[in-house]
Amino acid sequence: MGLNQGIRQPSSGPKTSLGPWCPEAGGRGSPRLRCGGLTAGALFPLGERSRSESACPSLRAVVPGAAAARWAGGGGAGAVPAPVRGSSFGGGEASPSGRRGWQGAAGGGGAPGEEIQPMRTGGGRPPRAADMKKDVRILLVGEPRVGKTSLIMSLVSEEFPEEVPPRAEEITIPADVTPERVPTHIVDYSEAEQSDEQLHQEISQANVICIVYAVNNKHSIDKVTSRWIPLINERTDKDSRLPLILVGNKSDLVEYSSMETILPIMNQYTEIETCVECSAKNLKNISELFYYAQKAVLHPTGPLYCPEEKEMKPACIKALTRIFKISDQDNDGTLNDAELNFFQRICFNTPLAPQALEDVKNVVRKHISDGVADSGLTLKGFLFLHTLFIQRGRHETTWTVLRRFGYDDDLDLTPEYLFPLLKIPPDCTTELNHHAYLFLQSTFDKHDLDRDCALSPDELKDLFKVFPYIPWGPDVNNTVCTNERGWITYQGFLSQWTLTTYLDVQRCLEYLGYLGYSILTEQESQASAITVTRDKKIDLQKKQTQRNVFRCNVIGMKNCGKSGVLQALLGRNLMRQKKIREDHKSYYAINTVYVYGQEKYLLLHDISESEFLTEAEIICDVVCLVYDVSNPKSFEYCARIFKQHFMDSRIPCLIIAAKSDLHEVKQEYSISPTDFCRKHKMPPPQAFTCNTADAPSKDIFVKLTTMAMYPHARLRCMCTCNRCTFCICQNFLNSDLLQSVKNKIFTAVLNRLRARVAEWGAMLLADDEGSITHQVHAVRSVEDSIFMESSHGPLFLEARHVTQADLKSSTFWLRASFGATVFAVLGFAMYKALLKQR
Repeated sequence: MGLNQGIRQPSSGPKTSLGPWCPEAGGRGSPRLRCGGLTAGALFPLGERSRSESACPSLRAVVPGAAAARWAGGGGAGAVPAPVRGSSFGGGEASPSGRRGWQGAAGGGGAPGEEIQPMRTGGGRPPRAADMKKDVRILLVGEPRVGKTSLIMSLVSEEFPEEVPPRAEEITIPADVTPERVPTHIVDYSEAEQSDEQLHQEISQANVICIVYAVNNKHSIDKVTSRWIPLINERTDKDSRLPLILVGNKSDLVEYSSMETILPIMNQYTEIETCVECSAKNLKNISELFYYAQKAVLHPTGPLYCPEEKEMKPACIKALTRIFKISDQDNDGTLNDAELNFFQRICFNTPLAPQALEDVKNVVRKHISDGVADSGLTLKGFLFLHTLFIQRGRHETTWTVLRRFGYDDDLDLTPEYLFPLLKIPPDCTTELNHHAYLFLQSTFDKHDLDRDCALSPDELKDLFKVFPYIPWGPDVNNTVCTNERGWITYQGFLSQWTLTTYLDVQRCLEYLGYLGYSILTEQESQASAITVTRDKKIDLQKKQTQRNVFRCNVIGMKNCGKSGVLQALLGRNLMRQKKIREDHKSYYAINTVYVYGQEKYLLLHDISESEFLTEAEIICDVVCLVYDVSNPKSFEYCARIFKQHFMDSRIPCLIIAAKSDLHEVKQEYSISPTDFCRKHKMPPPQAFTCNTADAPSKDIFVKLTTMAMYPHARLRCMCTCNRCTFCICQNFLNSDLLQSVKNKIFTAVLNRLRARVAEWGAMLLADDEGSITHQVHAVRSVEDSIFMESSHGPLFLEARHVTQADLKSSTFWLRASFGATVFAVLGFAMYKALLKQR
């Protein structure tokens, strides 16, 4: 086989079409091996073997999986399946990347005739590139003249070399010709040409080491344990030992197997992944050797399984438990057929046939009593299947699942999974989009088991089982809406996620990653759940906004009532606020507010009292300045902060007169709060109190949200609703915009009128029909009538009765021309005023 063909992956032997997990009984039996009390049955079909191998019951090569299979793209003899170290189960099919899915595994130490057929599936989703190593470096070591160089030369030239050099050059196999799509480097070692320092350097750079021995040379086998394994372990950390592959070369020279000698070594050293007997001369198992070396790096057994205990490691159990919780979409503790099909499809890109599902359940039922409940796979059954895969050498299946759910080789969620790239330009904010809210709604419904539209502490704890820590503290209950028992409601749940997205979008991405957003919604990453709003400057230019979350900074002296304002947004009066513990208080509050029928989120932030505000404390959509009506020194702080930071800014401000139920005292400031607002063209101070029997009024929050939505217009509400037609009209009539238009129209009309009067006076002097005095009086009467007509408006002009005498009178034409002029000037002035930016 040449390098243009690359490393071949083992093929799978006979195929069926039942599905990826399907166990199929009644197939061909396979040899079994007993060694030192270790029972290992090759329960998977052997696939195609050469006639000599079929006739010989001895094991010619030991590899995990269906080693009799061929690698994709070429022929070559296969290897008989062999036990996985520390397992009481047989070997499984070697499926690259685990892409065949959950191809049903029979129970531990099943009957000799019991067999599981590998199923044909579609091309599954490959593990993410960020999760796997970028390349694989394979180092071949061993005693002189055991055939290390011959193995490499036979792989390259696909024939046994007549002349073998002392050492082969480093071979690089491109990614596109390897089963795992990962570049592979094969490095030879020659004791005659390389020093010990060079050997140590090669060991430190290798990802996997193949220790080659000659099956006909007992001395080379003894050196495996006396020299090579200790030497390699000395150069590696105990917690990160390199995977080792034992390679028995020159199998063509003997009629027996070295497995009886090798298996005790495999059981003694846990870092040994597997053993392969091969022949460089006959090209037997050459491709398989390097494939399994690559597999030992990309799909390591060490993080998943403890061979001494014969069970999965705690980290692996924890990761698979999280995967089970995410896949259990109805939270009933079992994976039903629909959930199993969904899991199979997102991990292996292929569904399961109904019969295959039943076969999987039957396998689980056969070996554990509580693995299946109510026709669904339980967590215990889910873990059992993965244990079975690992014990049969099909740990690539488990790795495919783990990597699909974001885990790396250390069983930690990768940064690429938790924190996908998200670009946020300056002056832009982040919000959850519609798809994210639908996902959170389904998550809430999944854990709201009692259907009371609130999450109890136990339900919330169940929700956070997929998190490595509890993300919400007790202050969350004072940040969002809760019910009478203090449980977070559905609206409060969505509000908290909205708050997290607005303030810390990276943490929101992390939390969505823990919940499996990209998995369940089948999106590329959690970034698809985020909407980045446009620059606020564009909103001001277009005088409209697309934002749904508005931030309001609440500023005032200490004890002026800011906390009361925050809690009033959540519908809590003074009595409920007094029950809040000091260490559970929150500086944020968020809730929905309806403005002109649109649902918006208003986020209140309590700014601590200080002489000067930081830049971060200034950035907001609207400012709420709170003063205590019973404290004469309270308003002075608000006025000073306004002049320092907001007087010349375009951020709208609203002054709140808190504690209005108390006796109001005169503020120790040069002017009253009302005059101060009038002077700076602000809405008048809004009286507010949370000392009510029911929930406090939310009128001020509607006003704050309205001001944040329309910062370009200074609205002065004339009643308490700010939503009715009367309020809208009054706000428009009293707005600064309309006042400026009115002044400009009056000035333009007056200037134009004076020019017209002078022109008409000159014309009337030359008129022969009357005296000068009479004409002057006529002009004055016309001027008076013009003012009266202009004040009455167009409706009055249209209602006047025009007589035949008026049509013949010059006064009518004078009035008509003047009226047309007035309307032209009025329309032009209105047009210019509306277009001009304030």
